[in-house]
Parts: sequence; C-alpha cells; structure tokens
Amino acid sequence: MYQRTIKKPVEVVGIGLHKGESIRLRIEPMDADSGILFYRADLGRSIPLKIESVLDTRMATVIGTPDGFVSTIEHFLSALYAYGIDNLRVILEGNEMPIMDGSAVSFCLLLDEAGIRELDAPKRILRIRRSVEVRDGEKYVRLEPSDEASFDFTIDFDHPAIGKQRYRFDFLLRNYREEIARARTFGFARDIQVLQSQNLALGASLDNAIGLDDQKVLNSEGLRYPDEFVRHKILDAMGDMMVTGYNILGRYRSFAGSHALNHELTKAVFAESANYEIVSLAATRVSHYERCFA
Repeated sequence: MYQRTIKKPVEVVGIGLHKGESIRLRIEPMDADSGILFYRADLGRSIPLKIESVLDTRMATVIGTPDGFVSTIEHFLSALYAYGIDNLRVILEGNEMPIMDGSAVSFCLLLDEAGIRELDAPKRILRIRRSVEVRDGEKYVRLEPSDEASFDFTIDFDHPAIGKQRYRFDFLLRNYREEIARARTFGFARDIQVLQSQNLALGASLDNAIGLDDQKVLNSEGLRYPDEFVRHKILDAMGDMMVTGYNILGRYRSFAGSHALNHELTKAVFAESANYEIVSLAATRVSHYERCFA
C-alpha cells in the first residue's frame, strides 16, 4: 500500500464558525513524505500538522505557531483520515476552517472532486502496541492494541433529545461515508447566546449545526441519524487522531471524550516508545488496511 495525495487542486468557499466570515479553502497535492501542511495565505505562514502544533482544544482543535493559527480543523481532518491522505497542502485565507454543514460530508465531496493519487512511497501507519488511557473523572479516552481499526464511543447527556448513546464504528472508507461523515456538530441555544456575546460562534446557525433548546432539536428537518450526536463524536475523534499524521491500527474507546482528552491521549501514546510502532505497509502486511480505502 502506498502513500496518498490528491490528483489536482480544488477549492471551496464557506463560513467560519466563530467569526462568521467567508473563508476560501484550497487543497493541493504534495509529494511523498511531505505530510499535511496548513498554509495561512493571508499571513504567508505554514503550519505543519503534528501533535506539537496543537495550541488549544477547549472548543475545537486549533493548531498554530506564534505567527498564526488555524481553528476547527477536526472535521476536515476526519475526512483526510477516512480517505487515507498522507500528503496535502491546505491553503486558507483566514484563521479557521469553513464549517460547511457542520459535518465532514462536504470535505468528502471535495476530496472526491480532487481525486486520489497514490505516490511511489510506502504508506506508514501507527500501530498501538500497549493500551494507553487518559481520564478526567468518569470521562476517558483509550487506545488499545487490535488487528483492526475501530472507534467505540459512549455519551451520556442529561437532555431528552440525546440521553445515553453508544456507537461502534469499524473503520472502512465506504462505511465512513454511510455511517459517520454526515453526522453534524451540535450545540445548545443557551451556550450559543453566551458565545456570541463574546464575539464567538458568530457563524453558527441551524444550517451548520444541530441546535437544541432545553427539550428538543430545533432543526426543522430533524436528525440525519437517530444517534447523530454520538456519531459526530466519532467523527471528531478520527479528526483528532489524524493530528498524529497517521492512520491508526488499534481500538479507540471513549466515554464522554473531548478534543482536550484526545490531544492528551495522542501525547501519552508518543511519550513512551513501547506504546506504539510506525509500520511501513511495504514491509509488513496488515490485512485490515488492505481493504480500508476501496
């Protein structure tokens, strides 16, 4: 199996979630072993995708340098993870990714338009060799050794429209498109009002998120899946794992996980060499990944 990029540059314009401004996104192919590189065209600054680039995880995953940052990258990264993209230049004229419809499906369509090209270099993945867990009270995120890649997530909200939900996703690109990609982010009306009073979430609307009051879903079209909330949490987790730069061979499990806990988990994995190994798929046969991106 070989590293992947896209066949041709493509671009799209969307609204930024927090500033509510129009943002142009352009993605371009890159050579093997280049990794994922974000470029702030308005600043002339490059930001490599790596764990050390993470600046903030309170409301979204934010990467950057002292000269500039890019916010809300997790939905886009989730699509890159699903498509197995290893090398890509991501050009933005603004400090956040466009939110699109609040899911990853628009980014999947963008990648479909660009096409996928295999490069003349073996793909590398991150194999989990030893269980690693990060906790915050009852909340936890964990990566465990496995011969397959899966994401198992549980949430429990004291809200009549959500309640307790659990979903296990066995990673395959075709399943991602059907089960995960269309799941939207969600927020509570009372929280949005507070954020907007602080000049945040200015682009948030029922066109790019599931909105909830104290009792119900506010979107007139309802939900895309009965358990859309927990499916979106898996979408987020895949994006946060992509910050490592690798697809992961292992089992991800979480109860009430967050961007912050996911970031701490990736740091904990790389803190000890016994926790993981970087596997070249040219040297090692991994049957799971041989069928993931068909």
